[in-house]
Formats: sequence, structure tokens, C-alpha cells
Amino acid sequence: MLSISVVIIVRNEEKVILRCLNSVQPFADEIVVVDSCSNDHTATICRDFGCKVFQREFDGFGSQKQFAVNQATHDWVFSIDADEVVTDELQQEILTIKKDFKPTAEKTGNQDVGFRIPFSLCFMGHIMRYSGVGKEVHLRIFNRTHGRFTLVPVHEGIEVQGHVGLLKGKIIHYSYRNISHHLEKINGYTTQAAQGYFDQGKVYSKLWPALKFPASFLSFYVLKKGFMDGYPGFMWSFLAAVYATLKVAKTIELKTS
Repeated sequence: MLSISVVIIVRNEEKVILRCLNSVQPFADEIVVVDSCSNDHTATICRDFGCKVFQREFDGFGSQKQFAVNQATHDWVFSIDADEVVTDELQQEILTIKKDFKPTAEKTGNQDVGFRIPFSLCFMGHIMRYSGVGKEVHLRIFNRTHGRFTLVPVHEGIEVQGHVGLLKGKIIHYSYRNISHHLEKINGYTTQAAQGYFDQGKVYSKLWPALKFPASFLSFYVLKKGFMDGYPGFMWSFLAAVYATLKVAKTIELKTS
């Protein structure tokens, strides 16, 4: 039978972490939590739940998540964020994988080394079906002997060598509590993304932000049919355009400062 380590990175997630932990408990053989020095009760909640909690200064999403993977006991890892929840269907699917796992097939290369999972984004109380996020699929379960996280500040991913399967059950992403919370995250994400662009030597004209905002908004709201998601679709498209524009503007700021 396959053993799975669930890994989560957190900071000040006391309002949502228990919902996440309860959703992974049915299939988790251990839960590893890496806390970036929270100043709320996140770490205490995780310890009381039975998680292995490690403290580590945050230095980027990719490196933080790879550190969590390195602390796991088992080679098979399931990565989830604190604001995400595993559906009942996905729980049962993972339990079936654990039960049917055959180590000999893995050794001969006849077995998946990871699985992609469909995502549904819940934004402003609405499950987004369009807006560029209605059909997202992410690799979240993998054998760490065949892959690892990309070490980038934001928009990290998992890269594996071998065949990757696709599951049917979903993860629900409860992305932002409200608009203010969304703007707080945008500010942090764009600062890190801009630093990454700056380090790569990317250069943008000061005219580019003026073009980036309308182009990004039209892409999400019209081309990706954000209008089909109603008011949440409009706000998502607007804030996605703000995010895209600020990345460029902050990169320019770093270059000229």
C-alpha cells in the first residue's frame, strides 16, 4: 500500500487551515507543515491536529515548498495550499490509488510518477467556470525521487521525469476572503515577481503598463469569457489586469531606482 506525505506551507492561516487539514486527513499518512513565522495561532492549530510543524523564514514559494518536501518521511507527496480543500471524490480516488499501488510496477517504469488534479476556483462565493481559471489542472501528487519544485519566487511548479496521470476529483481553491485580501496578495506576489524579472535582466518601456492593463483585462473578460461569470468574473478580470500591470510597473521601478 502506498504511503503519502501531505505538505503545506503556511503563514497566518488560522482562519482556513483546519478546513484544509480535515480534507486531507482521510488519506494522509503524515502532514508536514512549514510555517513562515506566523504571528497567529496557525502553528498551534497544526500541532494540535497532529502535524509535524517546522519553522522557516520565507524565501520564495518554490524553495519553501521544496523544503517541506524534503522534510517528508514518504517519497510520495501531496502538496496543497492552506486555502484549498480536497473534495470527497478526490479523497476516494487517492485512497484507491494507495490501495492499488504496486511497487514492482514503479520499479520497472510502468507506473505514473505523479498525478494532475483539476481545480475549481471559488471567488466571491462563486465557482468560476470561465475567466481563464475554469479548467485549471495542476500536478500536485508526485514521487519526489522523480521530481521536485521549481525554485522560483512565485508561480512555482512541480517538474517530474516520467509519466503523469490525470485524476477526476477536484481541489476547491478558496482564493481570497475579500477584495482587500486579494489586493494584499497581489502586492506581495507582484513584488516578488518583479524582483525575479529584474534578476533575469528583463527591461520594459514605461509605455508598457498603459498597454498591459487594457490588454490583460480584455483577455480575461472577453477572450476568456469572464463576462460569463457575472460580477465575480468582472472583478477577477479587473484584478488580474492589475496584477499583470503591477508586475511590469514594479520591474520598471526597480530598474530606474
